[in-house]
Amino acid sequence: MKNLTILPADTYTVLNKTIISDSDLKIVSMLYQPIIGFSAVSLYFTLIDDLDKLQLMSDDLTHHHLMATMQLRLEDIVIAREKLEAVGLLKSYLKKGSINQYVYLIYSPMNANEFFNHPILNIVLYNNLGKKEYEKLLNFYKIPKVNLKDFDDVTASFDEVFTSVRGNVLEFDNDITKRDTNNIVLNKGIDFNLLISSIPESQINDRCFNDEIKELINSLSFTYNLQTTDMQGLVRDAINEKGLIDKNKLRRSCRDYYQFDNNGNLPTLIYNKQPNYLKKPDGDNSKWGRLVYAFENLTPYQFLKQKYKGAEPTQRDKRLIENLLVEQKFNPGVVNVLIAYVLKINGEQLKKSYVETLAGQWKRLNIETVEEAMRITEKEHKKTKKMIDADHKNSGKGRVSSVSTKNTSDIPVWFDTDPNKSELSEEDELELNKILEDLV
Repeated sequence: MKNLTILPADTYTVLNKTIISDSDLKIVSMLYQPIIGFSAVSLYFTLIDDLDKLQLMSDDLTHHHLMATMQLRLEDIVIAREKLEAVGLLKSYLKKGSINQYVYLIYSPMNANEFFNHPILNIVLYNNLGKKEYEKLLNFYKIPKVNLKDFDDVTASFDEVFTSVRGNVLEFDNDITKRDTNNIVLNKGIDFNLLISSIPESQINDRCFNDEIKELINSLSFTYNLQTTDMQGLVRDAINEKGLIDKNKLRRSCRDYYQFDNNGNLPTLIYNKQPNYLKKPDGDNSKWGRLVYAFENLTPYQFLKQKYKGAEPTQRDKRLIENLLVEQKFNPGVVNVLIAYVLKINGEQLKKSYVETLAGQWKRLNIETVEEAMRITEKEHKKTKKMIDADHKNSGKGRVSSVSTKNTSDIPVWFDTDPNKSELSEEDELELNKILEDLV
């Protein structure tokens, strides 16, 4: 479904794969909403409202119906839908035709215990809310402690109340509705062949690396941006005397490892890439197309580290980038273009004041894609150069209030580029290769 155009006339049907209670809806509002936002939660509730009286299946509806009901653009609805898919609340299926047909499967949220112990969602919730609000939510879902030390358990068992009698034999039906949740899917993960081979067989049990443990390790590696080589020592240290992995110890070790390398901070969005639905379709091998591809497929962290010649970026620069992603809510590819532009015209200095000025302008212009960001930088640069040239002509002294001529002498490689031209100068080829060299 990536890079697929959806039209208002395209139809959809909602299927309920679960039983959703009022407490489930409250969990979506209280725990999921700080992560996926109001629009995604609103879409989830709207799809539930589309179901029939038995809460099983909707009629065939159009996406125009969603647009009218939610008062949102179709592009915003697609963003909301993908967020629901990412956190496991929705699965989407497509049948192509003259009018495309979608089927949306609704799933229950995790219960509070599962959510607060999830290696990804729990961390993101903490980061988005902050310590005070997070602890308030945590206390809301905590079970009250009652001292039953002086009480006896007098609960009746089933056979004390009921007697077995002879009756008819019934076959079980697997199609009866039940509460059903959907797992979060991560496409990239740990190389378990390499990981397991690094641990002596004598230290592990045959059941050590079951599916549940592998899912946990993958989730932790994503949350804390850990590679297979990073996880090897952490996993070994978490193996207990029974040859099994202590899940809580592994969680703590990964968190401590990350915080040690990041001055006590928890993970952020600087490791995310441009969303697929905002990417340019593949196949453009021109200079412009290759640059767009690079900006779209590098994380801001990777791109910034490449600019540091492979060294670790400073905490100041990482916090500046984090602010663009978290506070300003820029897409990662757009942040990459902003970084490249500011560094290029400021002598490889990432000036905070200049970054914030550009960020404010881009936010007002609603810059979302890499191509939009590349075009706006070229447009503004030409405008600035024109002002400087005019000032030179009028004053003869080259005086200008806020922009120096030095800033316009070095320009990014994508300026004055014909998107349809594939030939590159030797200098441009070298610069493009520098940008692409960390692409994975």
